[in-house]
This record gives sequence, C-alpha cells and structure tokens, in this order.
Amino acid sequence: MGGLLEQRYRVDSVLARGGMSTVYRGRDTRLDRDVAIKVMDPHLTADPAFVARFEREARAAAQLHHPAVVSVHDQGVDGDQVYLVMELVDGGNLRDLLNQRGKLVPAVALSILGPVLSALGAAHRAGLVHRDVKPENVLIGPGGQVKVADFGLARAIAENGVTSDSEILGTVAYLSPEQVESGAADARSDVYAAGIVLYEMLAGQAPYRGETAISVAYQHVNSDVPSVPEIPLALDTLVRKATRRDPVLRPANADAFLSELERVGTELGLTPQQVPVPGSAPENDRTVIMRPVPVAVGSTPPSAAELTRPVVPKPPLNSAAMTTVNTGPPTPPPGIPAGNSATRTMQRPEPPRRRPPQKRKPKVDPVEAERKRRKKLFTIWGSVAAVVVVLVGLFSWYVGANRYTEMPSVAGQSEQNAMLLLSKADLTGLVEKVPSNDVPNGTVISSDPGPGAELRKNEQVKLVVSRGRPVVPFITAGAEQDAAIKEIEAAGLKTVKDPAKDAFHDTVPIGKVVGVDPRPGTALNLDAPVTLILSKGPPPRLPVPNVTGKTKDEATAELQRAGLDAVDAGGEDAPENNGSRVVRTDPPAGTVLDPTQNKRVTLFYQNNQEIEVPDVTRQKVREAKEELERAGLKVKVEFNKSNNATVVNQSIPPRTRVKRGTEITIVGL
Repeated sequence: MGGLLEQRYRVDSVLARGGMSTVYRGRDTRLDRDVAIKVMDPHLTADPAFVARFEREARAAAQLHHPAVVSVHDQGVDGDQVYLVMELVDGGNLRDLLNQRGKLVPAVALSILGPVLSALGAAHRAGLVHRDVKPENVLIGPGGQVKVADFGLARAIAENGVTSDSEILGTVAYLSPEQVESGAADARSDVYAAGIVLYEMLAGQAPYRGETAISVAYQHVNSDVPSVPEIPLALDTLVRKATRRDPVLRPANADAFLSELERVGTELGLTPQQVPVPGSAPENDRTVIMRPVPVAVGSTPPSAAELTRPVVPKPPLNSAAMTTVNTGPPTPPPGIPAGNSATRTMQRPEPPRRRPPQKRKPKVDPVEAERKRRKKLFTIWGSVAAVVVVLVGLFSWYVGANRYTEMPSVAGQSEQNAMLLLSKADLTGLVEKVPSNDVPNGTVISSDPGPGAELRKNEQVKLVVSRGRPVVPFITAGAEQDAAIKEIEAAGLKTVKDPAKDAFHDTVPIGKVVGVDPRPGTALNLDAPVTLILSKGPPPRLPVPNVTGKTKDEATAELQRAGLDAVDAGGEDAPENNGSRVVRTDPPAGTVLDPTQNKRVTLFYQNNQEIEVPDVTRQKVREAKEELERAGLKVKVEFNKSNNATVVNQSIPPRTRVKRGTEITIVGL
C-alpha cells in the first residue's frame, strides 16, 4: 500500500477482500480525486485469456451511465497487477445493513430494490447482464444512495473457470436455476437474483441454506422459493413470480420487474423511505452495560458464561480450625518443683489393670467364609450396577427430553398464532401459501408433520397457509401464451380460449396475449376458467366500395366481400324489391372504416314511385336544397351558389310528378 499503479493511482487502505479480488481506497493523483481500486487475484491474472475478457467486460461496463450504477473510471495492467478503477462509495453494502438490522420493513426493502432494478434495467437495455446480483454488490452511500457494482465482471471470472469456495458459497445463494444447470444467463437470471435479494430483505435470511454450495444449488433447481411470512399477499406473490424456476414465468427483464414492483407498492400504499446507511444505529437498538471484572495480568479473560455466573460468597473459616492446641508439658502442682525426682517417688502407684477374659474365636469353615465373601461382593456390585442403570436412564431421559419436542396442532390457526405456537415448541416454520375456496386468507390449512409428531428441537416444519380464493393474475400485454397459461394455472385457475373474444391490437403481434377475462385481480373459485384474449394483429382498414346504381343483391354481396355489413335504409329510402337500385351509401363510398369500431354501411335506394316537386322559389338556396333532397330529388345549383342567395327559378315546375332521384336545377340570385 502507498504505491502507485501506472504512476497515477495511489493505493491506500483495504476496503474489502474477496476470493477473487481486493478492493482498496485509492487516489487518482492526476485528477486529484478519491477512487476505489479493485485489484484482481494473481491466480486469475496469470491467464492471458482472462485479462483479455476482463478488459472487454470493463469497457462494456464503462459504457453504462446511470445514477444507480457504480461508475467505472479506468482499467489497466501494471506488471502482474490487473485492476479496475471505480467510483468510491463511502458507507457500506446491503449485506452490512442486513447483518446489522436483520429483515427490513417492506417500504424500506422496496426503496432499496427500486434503484437496483433501475440500474439493471439500464444494463439490460444496453445488452448487458450482471450475473452476480447479491447484497455484497448493492452499495449504500451517504444519504442512503443505492448503487450497483461489478457489472460484467462475473462473466469474466466465470469464463475463466476458476473460483474459490468462498466466492461460490457467497454467490450460489442467488444463482438462477438455469445458471446452475447450464451456466447460461440472461436478463431473467438477474430478475431471479433480484427476487432472492428481495426475499432476504423481507425474511431476514435467504430462502435456501446449506453447508455446501452443491446442496444450496440443488434447492434452487428442485424447489420453489417459499412464501415470506407476515407480508402482504400482493408483495409475496411478486417475490414468488420473480423467483419462478421457469424463466418464462418471470418478468422479462428488470424494467418489467420494476413496473410490477411500483404497481404493488402503489396498491399497498407503500411510500418511498430513506434508506438507512450501514453502521447507523436503528431506533430500537439497546446498549447492554456489563459490570467490569478485574483480570490479573497474564491471566485468561473471563468468558461470557463466567461473567454471568452468580457469585457465591465463601464461608468463614471454622472456629475450631482456628483454635491453637497447646502441646507443651503439663504444669506441676503448686509447691512441687518441676522436674523434681521426688515427684515420682511420692506418687501412689496405680494398681495393675486386669485384662478381661478373652473369648475364643470359633473355628470358621473356609468354604463358608468364601461363600459369604462372594455374596457380599455380589450385593455390593449389584447395588453399584443398579445405581449406574438408574443414572444412565435418568441421563438418557434428561437428554432426550431436552432434544425432542412435540408438534403442536396449528390447523385452523392464523399464520401469526401458528408461528407463535411453533416458537413455544422450539420449532421453526416454513410457510407455503396456497389458494383455497373455503379456508380464509391467512389461516393454516395443514402442517407437515401433523400434530403430535415427535421432532428434534429447532427442526423446520412446513405450514400450508391459505391465501384465500384464487385471484386472476396480472398478465402483461404481449406475453407468450405458454407463459400466461402457466401463470394462470399457478394461481389455481384454468385457462380457456375463445376466438370470438380475440381482438385487434395496434402493437401486440398476432397470437400474443392482449388480456384476460375476467380482469386481473378478480377472485374466483379453484379451477374456474379464465379466458385468454389473443391479438389478431393490427386492425384492417376497410374502404367503402362504390355500389351506386347496383341492385340490392349486388350491393350487399360486394359489401360483404369487402368485410362490411350491408344495412337497408328505412322509410321512403327502403327498397321495394331486389331490383331496387342504390342511389347512395352512409358512410359515402371511399370512406375507410376501422372494423373494431364500425363495419355497417347503410344503403339508400331509388324506387319507381313518383313524387311531387315542391315549390322552392323565393327560398334561400340552403333551405331549398334541404327540402328538395328530403323529397328524394337530386339538386344542382346554378349562377349564385351561396347558401344565402334567393332561388328565383327551378328547372321542374312545382307540383310536377317525377320519379324519385330525378335531378332538379335551381337558380340563385
């Protein structure tokens, strides 16, 4: 540290270490700004192919310009050091925040995931796939600004074929099933990983855990992501949709995921929240003050158990033990000097003690003595064995009683009450939500194992919780039929098709889904039919043909060939017979119709009956034309054609009888 890369970037303190690289705080001495420098591990940089891929991916990532993307400033090689220079984000990452606070409230989780999806959406539109979306790559800077890092680098590392165990274990929790099975990744793989990150923010832990990377990867491929307890149904449905094992059932890209996330947030009334910066203390943090314990120099500090162990005062020393015993020579009687020989001669000799008569021991048979000895030993060892058996039994009972617990009855309970009962029984619950016609939303239908089963403490049990009657899912316009069918069936409903309900659409291609009937959000019974409305493509534009002068049958046939519906006019304009001739149509000939709105063309006929010509002299031209046309005559205006001109003459005298449709000329002045 302290050296320069390519005589420009000063390498300072370590910010983070990983299996593939180390990130340092650095300084761009040329532009005089702080930067983050990611230096790749030497075992990767020894491969020229990796260096080429790394440079290619870095250049692609540098083309991304988005407020939620960590900017790539530069990349280079200095000796055996391959490095990437990036924007420095002071703060921490989402992993730090989750370690500090556990699960997050939905509003905060959505406020974090929104910028992440916005950044991924910009990458997807540019043809880039992140491939390694995880909390460690979601940075949170001052003011709660969220940024995504390491675009494209996962591909360069993966194609190199060398990864560390820590890198695998850190990433496999977010790998999509298709990445596990074939290594292939597209925009929907990033959607899956983002869905797992959302699950972890809401549940406080990733959905799949295991001691090895293989065990976690197996669960991604073979198990559906479980429901998140105690969150709104719409949000839980979105998590499960984003983490479908079949990529076709997920949102097509990050933009589609973001659109649905915003829709759910609006539906639930979740407003954007200030994202907490890792390291800042939450409001409910508590400080535990412990009494200091003196430790002698060189001794081992006390453990946590010793700090909490009760102090028992030592009993005082026994007074008898403190008494001093005088073992000196006895004091002689007064007047007799100590040590005087007269003392011994003047004392009265004690009479000799008589020994009590000794009883003779009876003779013991050696065989009988051996038998008694063995019997005594048998009794002693038998008692010891019995005590050992009792102690072992008590110990086994104690251990067994502490290791096992009984599964409580939770069917019919609310999800919250069921989780509380499991907690009291030292068990953990894994919730799976399924539709039900009869069981109310949020009520436990069953458990696996059932009530009364003997289980190890802290074992995980499955709770099947009702999410109420099935709800018609939201299907994006333009979705593939197979994807829509799977989504509807996953909701517990049945898909049907009705060509009569298919519709024209200006933008959705033929055969793709336009919508569903009933509309999304409608609650139905299990296996109720939902009709897929498919696109018939852009609506055709139908021009009205000119059928003037044709008979009724001829005009009707020509309109039908053009895709239009012929309708006869009524009253005086109705046909007298099949030989009646068409004099005009409504709409007029040449009009282009939209068949989704109107395909009707009204036919007006000229009959053989005669009409009487009205007198229109001295009327305004406009009024005269209206009266003559109502009578069934065609009108031609000469000289002054202004509507306000006065009619001074008409070519056919008033009260003359003529055939309907006859043309009459009027002169305006």
